[in-house]
Amino acid sequence: MRIAGSTGPRAVSRAIAHGGAGLPAMVRQKLRASPLPHQQTRGAELDTTLLWSALTLLLLGLVMVYSASIATAEGSRFTGHQQGYFLVRHAVFVGVGLAAALAAFQVPVRVWQQWSPWIFIFGVVLLVVVLIPFVGREVNGARRWLPLGPVNLQPSELMKLFAVLYAADYTSRKLADMRSLLRGFAPMAAVMVFVGALLLREPDFGALVVIVVVSAGILFLGGMRARLFVGLVAVLVASFVVLIWVSPYRLQRLLNFLHPWDDAFGKGYQLTHALIAFGRGEWFGVGLGASVEKLFYLPEAHTDFLLAVIAEELGFAGVFTVVTLFALIVHRAFAIGRRAVMLERPFAALVAQGIGLWIGLQGFINMGVNMGLLPTKGLTLPLMSFGGSGIAVNCVAIAILMRVDFENRALMRGVPA
Repeated sequence: MRIAGSTGPRAVSRAIAHGGAGLPAMVRQKLRASPLPHQQTRGAELDTTLLWSALTLLLLGLVMVYSASIATAEGSRFTGHQQGYFLVRHAVFVGVGLAAALAAFQVPVRVWQQWSPWIFIFGVVLLVVVLIPFVGREVNGARRWLPLGPVNLQPSELMKLFAVLYAADYTSRKLADMRSLLRGFAPMAAVMVFVGALLLREPDFGALVVIVVVSAGILFLGGMRARLFVGLVAVLVASFVVLIWVSPYRLQRLLNFLHPWDDAFGKGYQLTHALIAFGRGEWFGVGLGASVEKLFYLPEAHTDFLLAVIAEELGFAGVFTVVTLFALIVHRAFAIGRRAVMLERPFAALVAQGIGLWIGLQGFINMGVNMGLLPTKGLTLPLMSFGGSGIAVNCVAIAILMRVDFENRALMRGVPA
């Protein structure tokens, strides 16, 4: 692979791993002389496209969670028949997430790298604790939550971020061994198998898919041999097929996804009503707050199927806006990671692109489920769906991504990060 002519993460990671300065001095000088993308003023220190895309999704999510949950909140004794019950809780979650994001942004990337193994171990401990009877909270046959007074902590949501940090740290430390099966891939694979086993015990198949795929993606970006990566993909696909085949409820979900209209009032009920919501929305929707499907027809309207309510009320225009905002976040994540690679910061680059993979993959799966393109996975829409742990972790992930960009810009100006 031509290192001087390629500035992809795999090329530069390999250059760093094989001794050296990474990129030629001429390339680094050209990089420092080039203007930063999306920099409106010479003194800009933040990626405004990334910032406003994330904030817009948060605010739009707040509005749509309220709209999607009014009927559920008003009709439930659990909420005290208060229309704004979920709005208030979600607003609190967003506030906590923004506060956590501000704190996370103050932490240098090198500190995240130093603490990533310990953070990952903490996440594993939480996954073990949630499985302890009478400690973890069980809902609908799944034990995924730790009750903490008025809120519930979902360790699998935290583990998504922890896995990104750990995989990036592991890969950046093992750059020279990434082409080796035993020294580079096997140790990380063993860790992921252990984490996967804990997630299957909850069970949380959706989180397992996200964590495994993102971790594998980080290894590939870090320089894993292409043939080894293809073999890994084949093994993962086979493993997921086996997991679906041996589990009756997962197999039933797959069959319902393929033929939802065969049992539209039974096992295909949720998907058929999501499709009806998309059909009713047409180009510009029926109007904000005017959804019919959220009136006790579509289950989990404010969590897993929020996009269906957006489609019904705001139409194709609303869905296209959401997809565009997610695409901008993913694009900026990979652009930030690419610049970190050029500045010889492999951990920062892999964290940035790992976060982009995670947000993009989870958003894609949730949208695919809502549109009937993928089987139900129980994954929320990042930055938008109701849920405390997910919102907080998403906000922290965006803050870390912005910190990587902030340090990139500081290095470009010759200022220590």
